[in-house]
Amino acid sequence: MVDTNVLVSAIRSADGAAREVLRRCLNGDAEPLIGNALFLEYEDVLSRDRLFEGAGINAEERSALLDAVLSVCRWTNVAFLWRPNLPDEADNHLIELAVAGNADWIITRNTRDVAGGELKFDSFGVLTPDAWLRQDED
Repeated sequence: MVDTNVLVSAIRSADGAAREVLRRCLNGDAEPLIGNALFLEYEDVLSRDRLFEGAGINAEERSALLDAVLSVCRWTNVAFLWRPNLPDEADNHLIELAVAGNADWIITRNTRDVAGGELKFDSFGVLTPDAWLRQDED
């Protein structure tokens, strides 16, 4: 599963690990999960023109990219909420999606908060884009 902050980083920086994570998803090397909350977050953040000033991608191109990303995602319904859990309430949907979709990884730039929940799950890990790419090479 790919957190919104990784998607934003991939768009804003052509040379970073986040861009490679996105590239691998779009090439079918990884199948990210998507659920209602993450979809709405992607849609909201990608609509923010100021966030992408200087990134060389306009709103129409971001919309097309979102469509491409969604086309490679596996839709996952979340039927059970694991709350309260994380220090930042806004991140709880990531844990819920990972559990519901039987994810291997949550790829995020915010590993400290996402991995810092009261509830611990052995079924998935939380990695930065760099760490995910490194473990994928092993």
